[in-house]
Amino acid sequence: MTKGIESDNEVSETRHHPVRSQIRGAGYFSRIGPGIVTGAADDDPSGIGTYSQVGAQFGYRFLWAAPVLLPFAFAIQETCARIASVTGHGLARVIKARMPTWVLFVTVFLVALANTVNIAADLSSMAAVVNMFIPGPQLLIVVVIAILVGTAEILIPYHQYAKVLRWLCLSLLTYVAVLVVANVDWGQVLTGLTKIDVGWNRFDIAAIIAIAGTTISPYLFFWQAAEEVEASNEMPDTAMSHIRAMRGDVLVGMFSGVFVMFAIMTTTAATLNAEGITDITSPEQAAMALAPIAGDAAGIIFALGILGTGLLAVPVLAGSTAYAVSEAMGWRESLERKPSQAKQFYAVIAISMVIAVALNLMGINPMRSLVVAALLNGLTAPILMFIIWWLARDKQLLGEHASPWWSSLLVAIGAIAMAALPILWLFAPA
Repeated sequence: MTKGIESDNEVSETRHHPVRSQIRGAGYFSRIGPGIVTGAADDDPSGIGTYSQVGAQFGYRFLWAAPVLLPFAFAIQETCARIASVTGHGLARVIKARMPTWVLFVTVFLVALANTVNIAADLSSMAAVVNMFIPGPQLLIVVVIAILVGTAEILIPYHQYAKVLRWLCLSLLTYVAVLVVANVDWGQVLTGLTKIDVGWNRFDIAAIIAIAGTTISPYLFFWQAAEEVEASNEMPDTAMSHIRAMRGDVLVGMFSGVFVMFAIMTTTAATLNAEGITDITSPEQAAMALAPIAGDAAGIIFALGILGTGLLAVPVLAGSTAYAVSEAMGWRESLERKPSQAKQFYAVIAISMVIAVALNLMGINPMRSLVVAALLNGLTAPILMFIIWWLARDKQLLGEHASPWWSSLLVAIGAIAMAALPILWLFAPA
């Protein structure tokens, strides 16, 4: 069933959460590591900046994107998790075994590049938030955050570090709290959720590309697959109870991520857009703009959420890069291994963080970095989605556990739509 995929017989001794034999019952929070962390990492500072800008600029008009994108986000993440669960291998290693070599290295390069640029932008946003409370040199704060996050990811065994990441997921509740205190017009919210209103112009199409690219990001594909392998102790697990639990796990994670997207867009529409503030250039600017409108507490809560999600997302970005590169090169990979047992894997994490810091030291505009990362994600995502769609239908690879028709259909439609959006943008009037 997994013919042609080499395996490393040395496995980690400790799982960072128990095998999911069920999706209900006491202690569930301790068992939903991969799905909930992936969904929460989707709302990183760069994503918060994108959703804030869309809400401020367009008001409630694009809230329909939340219910529309959720099934596609769920389907692609469920498919990545399925491939990893059945084969016992990460996404890049499976691509390496089943696809031409050039396909593997082009996709891994694009993902690694986009991830590193994204880390740079996230570090800049996190430093700006820290600077709101503890004044100091922005670049120094960037360096300190990078060292703390990188050191923790490299030195702390992942079964312990993952517990911290799961609790950091609760930082997403800050945006629900801001939504509660904001003066929201729920009638307009209902209209925005149920009425698809897209003008035939580049501004509207660019907004859809930004939302879709931020919600369905390639780094999440690699992370989800890699953490499914870690969760199963690097052994295939094809029990239906596990598949159902994995599916519930992914659904919870992606629903939480998309719901927070809805909360941020609704909050900024009700506050910033309502006050005529339509140009937000960074997530921390959104936090500062919220304060005089929705109260100081709302601004502080919004800012702390940026910091919390950044502490969650940066390790995911760096980790997904390390998994992708290491699997492509045939190196040992696992956040559960000691640095001496996976030197190249941890070197990729360190190099990714160093380059991200260097981009900040070079004075690269953080918002420009976000644009570049979004464009790279937008180009890479549909390519990877087509590859994953093909792999998920491969009976020789997955046997009876190949993706069901509904999942294949959703992944295919999502890939076609994301590939078509840039073409539509080119032909749309300015």
